[in-house]
Amino acid sequence: MAVCQLAKMINESPTLRLNEQARILRAKGEPVIHLGIGEPKNKTPISAILSAAARLNAGDIKYTPTDGMPSLKKAIIQYTENNYNRLAGLENIIVSTGAKQSLYNILFTIVNPQEEVLLLAPYWVSYPEMIKMVSGVPVVVAPEDGTFHPNMRDTEKAVTSRTRAIILNSPNNPSGVLYSEDFIAEIVEYCERKGIYLICDDIYQKLIFDGKIAVPAYNYTKEDIESSHVIVVNGVSKMYGMTGFRIGWVVGPRELVKVMANLQAQMTSNPPVVSQAAAEGALLGDQSVVESLRLTIQNNRDVMMNELIGLNGVQVTKPDGTFYCLPEFRSFQMTSAELSNFLLEKALVCTVPGSAFGMEGYLRLSYAGSVKDIKDGIERLKWALDPESSDDIYIGNRKLTRDWL
Repeated sequence: MAVCQLAKMINESPTLRLNEQARILRAKGEPVIHLGIGEPKNKTPISAILSAAARLNAGDIKYTPTDGMPSLKKAIIQYTENNYNRLAGLENIIVSTGAKQSLYNILFTIVNPQEEVLLLAPYWVSYPEMIKMVSGVPVVVAPEDGTFHPNMRDTEKAVTSRTRAIILNSPNNPSGVLYSEDFIAEIVEYCERKGIYLICDDIYQKLIFDGKIAVPAYNYTKEDIESSHVIVVNGVSKMYGMTGFRIGWVVGPRELVKVMANLQAQMTSNPPVVSQAAAEGALLGDQSVVESLRLTIQNNRDVMMNELIGLNGVQVTKPDGTFYCLPEFRSFQMTSAELSNFLLEKALVCTVPGSAFGMEGYLRLSYAGSVKDIKDGIERLKWALDPESSDDIYIGNRKLTRDWL
């Protein structure tokens, strides 16, 4: 069967593939522990449920404007003013079917064929594929000092006359690292001066630990939303744990938002009405649910760090936010893909290879699940990898004996 060359270039999403592998194993009765999942275990906020239910009860499930219901956009305007100290207009906002579509809309709108978009490693798995889907060129910038924190020296060195945008994701998926205020200030000033778009993926903005704060890029530009090269992406998936509702949004110059709306009109039209109603309910409802989730995830982070301390041969940077960490496993002399497959086969633990994030030799581990899953999952990793651990372990109702170390 003939497939176009562009489609052939797009790699499968490793996170979604692993989710499916774990689902299939669980359906067969295997006691898989999923340390690769990117969603928390919390219940949907009641304000979101009631808002969605009210829409359903009214039976008013019809088309909305392509760029989102005005009432939801007003809630996003309020959120933007409260969290970014910027007053947006309705024309500055487009609501999409998840922040993933929001990012794709931006890239399709601003990137010409063969123009470059800089990715600060480690980066989210979908960024390079999205860039390729719009015929752009992803350019990976890996800090030469070996840390997870970018710097302007390496970033400026990677910029060429073809550079169209830089994607900034802080706190970062997969490392959990929060970029410093100094770096945010420098990169905003640089992008405004050079006319390079700075796409701020702020989806984890509220999931930050230890009293730290994600300072918005808008704080470091004198330009208003209309004239700034800063474009903000956010959504309800992470801060409210509403991953299945698929609602994200963009805040940016109205000229760009109008083009994104034209694009979206030819692809998906408006996001689902019930999901929009749920998102509006979440944004206007009791915000203590966000803090409750944040505290739960912070506690899970602490549990994960304590468990990893006892895993010989592994180094880990303590995350500042998100629900991921990115430990180094290079001492085990396997590629990250080989190691991830090995752990799923031997220990029934699902992890994500660091190579998918531009970091070979690392695995992304999620602590979004239960404390029990974290402790049991790391215990299985120790059993599979650490020769100093016991040769025997119970997984489910089976006793397994390690015979490869």
